[in-house]
This record gives sequence, C-alpha cells and structure tokens, in this order.
Amino acid sequence: MRFDLHLHTTGSDGRLTPSEMVTLAAERGLEVLSITDHDSVSGVSGALAAAAGVKKLTVVPGVEINTDLATGELHVLGYFINYEDEELVASLAKIRESRVGRAQKMVARLDELGMPVDWQRVLDLARGESICRPHIAQAMLEKGYISDEKEAFDKYIGRDGPAYVGREKVGPVDAVRIVKKAGGIAVLAHPADIADVDNIIVELKTAGLDGIEAYYGQYNSRTISRIVGLAKRHDLLTTGGSDYHHFCDGREAELGSVEIPESSIVKLFAAAGRVYTPA
Repeated sequence: MRFDLHLHTTGSDGRLTPSEMVTLAAERGLEVLSITDHDSVSGVSGALAAAAGVKKLTVVPGVEINTDLATGELHVLGYFINYEDEELVASLAKIRESRVGRAQKMVARLDELGMPVDWQRVLDLARGESICRPHIAQAMLEKGYISDEKEAFDKYIGRDGPAYVGREKVGPVDAVRIVKKAGGIAVLAHPADIADVDNIIVELKTAGLDGIEAYYGQYNSRTISRIVGLAKRHDLLTTGGSDYHHFCDGREAELGSVEIPESSIVKLFAAAGRVYTPA
C-alpha cells in the first residue's frame, strides 16, 4: 500500500517521533503520508525535515481536530494546512488547554476509585503538546491497574466509564472553518458510526467540508462501499488512512495497511492546487 493519510506521532498520542514515523513509512515503501496529530501541528515540521532526505516520499501537513456531538465524538482532518499560520496555532493551543484540565480531573477520579496515578508521569508520557487519554492509560498500565490499555478505556476512561470527563471542544462546523482558514482541505474522519451523518455532512459542507475518510483502518469492504456511496451522494472527496499510533498491541491497523485508490490521492492534491505524480 502506497499511501497513509492518518498518522499520529508523539505530537499527540502516538508512540513514534515524527522522524521515526517517516523512517518507518520509507521502509514500508509509502509514497505519501500525512501527520495528523490530535489538535496539534507540532510534529509536522519534524516529519517534513526527515522526509527531505527520502526520495519518492511526500509528507502532507495535517491535523485532526476533535469535536463533540450529543451522541459522541466527531473528528475533522485537515490536509495541506499552513501549519505555521498564527490563527491556526492559537486555535489549536486553546483546544489543547482544555485537554489538560480534563486529564487532571480524570486522574483525580481515578484516585477516588483507588487507582492513584502520578500527574507528572502522565505529562512525561505525553512528551508532545497534546495530552490524550492513552497517556493516562499508559500510566495506569505501569501501575498494574489494568492488563492492557484497552481495558482502561473499556472499564474506566471510555465515554461511559466512571473516570471519564468531557472537555470543552470546538464544534464540528468551527473545526472545518479552522482548517479552511489555514488553507487546508477539510475531511470528515472515520464517519461510519456517526448518527444522522447525512444531515451533519450537509451542515459541514456549508462551512467548507471537502471530503470524507472512506478507506479507514478499521473498516471492512462493506463499510467502505457505504462510505464511498455517501461521498458520491454529497459530492465529496474520499481519503483514507490507518489511524496508526504504533501501539503494538493489536488494536489498530498497521502503518500503510489500508488500500487507498490512487485516484483519491490525485483528487486530494488537485483540490489543494497541487499535482500528484506517481513515483
């Protein structure tokens, strides 16, 4: 597989540095990748620098902005963003600030549940700018409270868990606008489980939504076909990616494992005013 447009590094909740991600992508023969850290663009410059010395590998600057719906979360991917744009950087910093307060409250709830976790250890595990729930799960695993990180989400820090805390987030429309203001292509991430998705897409298109993530690491062929049909119905681009974090525990698709049609890459580049030339 030659493309992967959904990757997380130590800039958020991934385990590889941007440079390590680029190295692994090159080893696996990828031609195009995008670093899409949660609410952060801190990994983009490092990935671009690492890829500068790799022939036939293009890094697309990206981001994944987390937003909330009444029925769950909705994520917006941004591609070809101006990752140095001051308004973008400020908007993402504000979103990340809410992550800190949320994480502190979750750690406090775990303490009340008899599972104390050291806050400084969570910060150390985060490494990058964005503190995410997997960092708390890692700290819980180190303490021996759980047998694997998935258990942390299933029993404690998932949406219905006793230690879960919501956070202030931008709305989906605002997320699309943030991407568009930064010159990016806005894409609805992993939409298969979003309730009332057709009406949500109609609303997001008014803000500038360009595409939808159809070829996703957790989707089977039937789901992909359904999402491709959704994209056609709403005249949207299709993108795809593994959502790879390097968790190494079997709960995610591998880097570069998702088959994304070259035509999707060509259209994405064209929408950004770029030309994709196959290696």
